[in-house]
Amino acid sequence: RAITGTRQVGMTKHQTWNAEGYDRNARFVSDLGSEILRWLAAKPGEHILDLGCGDGALTKKIQDIGANVIGIDQSPDLLEAAIARGIDARPIDAREMDVRELRPDGKFDAVFSNAVLHWIPDADRILTRIRDVLKPGGRFVAEFGGHGNVAAIVTAMRAVGQMRGGDTDLAGPWFFPTVKEYRGKLEKAGFDVLRCELFARPTPLPTDMAGWLNTFRKPFFDQFEGAKRGQALSDVVELLRPVLCDKENIWTADYVRIRVEARL
Repeated sequence: RAITGTRQVGMTKHQTWNAEGYDRNARFVSDLGSEILRWLAAKPGEHILDLGCGDGALTKKIQDIGANVIGIDQSPDLLEAAIARGIDARPIDAREMDVRELRPDGKFDAVFSNAVLHWIPDADRILTRIRDVLKPGGRFVAEFGGHGNVAAIVTAMRAVGQMRGGDTDLAGPWFFPTVKEYRGKLEKAGFDVLRCELFARPTPLPTDMAGWLNTFRKPFFDQFEGAKRGQALSDVVELLRPVLCDKENIWTADYVRIRVEARL
């Protein structure tokens, strides 16, 4: 639909990724993955699917243990970076996310995912897909955004979107569940939930808030034409400065994560 003073929203609503920008503004995503890797506890010879492998930084660590890993992702640019690391990385349409089409002969011992599942609103569907590619007794280990994740950032974007006549829904397209909600979905899909926890993880940013916003929420700002895009970005940054930027000009994102281990 057309919105006064903006581009067609349909042209800008899908998230895209750039490997160079991701490495510069979001390397913390994989750098902070050591604990979820410990939960996975991959073993040599296991067949593991990395759902949303990105540029393959964590996938490579699983592979180095001796596991047989397939990484899948929607971004051609990130897949190219993963392949350059020596990962068996394959494309997938995130709108469908039918991981069953990519399983090797036999099924997986584990499905692993880090910082991806909050991008997929149909959690019931993806959990069914994950269940279907696991061996009996196979495990699902994941970490992603949980209830309350980037709440201040989303609120600032929504305020600026409303002020500038934009589509405020583009400010927060994510699925951030509570433990109760996600545990229920896992059990409905047939999983035995071993661990499921929600925790705050304030995350210092390697660049600044503008870098984070341009990396993770580019579609929100792309709805504004010309100079209005930069003005909207500046507005959001200044709204957040008093609460997320310290006196040394270090920005910290208000992250809340959910971490889960479940088995069939």
